[in-house]
Amino acid sequence: MAIFAKRVYDCCMTTMNVSLPETLKAFVDAQTEQGGYGSTSEFVRALIRREQDRQQLKALLIDGASSPVGPAADQKYFAGLRQRVNSAG
Repeated sequence: MAIFAKRVYDCCMTTMNVSLPETLKAFVDAQTEQGGYGSTSEFVRALIRREQDRQQLKALLIDGASSPVGPAADQKYFAGLRQRVNSAG
């Protein structure tokens, strides 16, 4: 499935040119080589995916922080969870 997903992903690629000062280009080149990436494009895509994940996590944390307070996560709470899991399976 991973090969299929990669093929579908590859068919939908577009090109973006980015200008970097020499010091940043050297950094990207070094990270590409040290990180085992096949190309600088792979490295940049990985950075963008990490930023997407970070933003999604941040949104979830903000949603959680602004939601109503739930039950206390004490021994009784976890015992109830274990009982629900054990009875379901």
